[in-house]
Amino acid sequence: MIQGIATVVKNAGSHFMLSCLPEWNLFPAVLRGKVRLAAGNSTNPVAVGDRVRFEYEKEPDETHPAVITEILDRKNHLIRKSTNLSRQSHVIAANLDRAFLVVTLYFPEIKLPFLDRQLVSCAVFGIPATIVLNKVDLYRDEAPEQVERFKHIYTDAGYQVIETSARTGEGIQTLRELCKGQVVLFSGESGVGKSSLIKAIDPSLNPKTGEISLAHLQGKHTTSLYEMYPLGSGGYVVDTPGLRGFGLYGLEKEEIAKYFPEMLRVADQCRFVPCTHTHEPGCAVKQAVEEGAISAERYNSYLGMLEEDSKFRQ
Repeated sequence: MIQGIATVVKNAGSHFMLSCLPEWNLFPAVLRGKVRLAAGNSTNPVAVGDRVRFEYEKEPDETHPAVITEILDRKNHLIRKSTNLSRQSHVIAANLDRAFLVVTLYFPEIKLPFLDRQLVSCAVFGIPATIVLNKVDLYRDEAPEQVERFKHIYTDAGYQVIETSARTGEGIQTLRELCKGQVVLFSGESGVGKSSLIKAIDPSLNPKTGEISLAHLQGKHTTSLYEMYPLGSGGYVVDTPGLRGFGLYGLEKEEIAKYFPEMLRVADQCRFVPCTHTHEPGCAVKQAVEEGAISAERYNSYLGMLEEDSKFRQ
């Protein structure tokens, strides 16, 4: 019996590909039933980036895959509520050094509450997040005020915003430098250009890319698997399917404001503690919104997260 420790580099539902990093030598594996049962309310007990123990009696192949016997402790993971299964969670990836949250102002049109939920989740689980404003070559000249407004909202809140274009190469070297020697995730809605950015960072890679559906200006799902790729400059990148919903998981309502950096900076000035920043008199957060120190867009995202409206539950 051969045993060892490897990293999950591809998740195809019930089958996985493993590699004993830093070596890139893939072999197939399946999950032992007891491990799956122990996962509790997660729809996917094993995620890309997980370090796992495995065993096999003969060299693994498609007919005789290795068996995953244990999932080792994670340093972090990005998780969301599962679509249509609000009591269950879905782990997007694990053991990340950074998450690049890719958005476009148009093609497809940005949904700020979606981005804000990802930012909150990254903060909750200890994953540094960088916002990537992609496809700027398509709309910067036509909508410069909207570009500057977006950058103003998020840089003032405390986030790094990188403007990129896979077509022109803008911002690609910056991304490349941030990826070196790291395990990074590219996440975002369908059609924002995650796979094209990954290919621009390392042209030797060939993640699936797709066109935008002009009928609804929504991206078609071109990546159906969660998959990790090795970067020629060192490090690894995780490509994900385009997400259409991102429900918060493992977070109480009272805690949400703590993960809005701009709110946290003024919250200790509120008259009442604790303060929900909704109806209380003397609320420093509401005053900051009125004065423009906190953007109305971010504050509205916060209010949306407090609601139990089905619009925000995925």
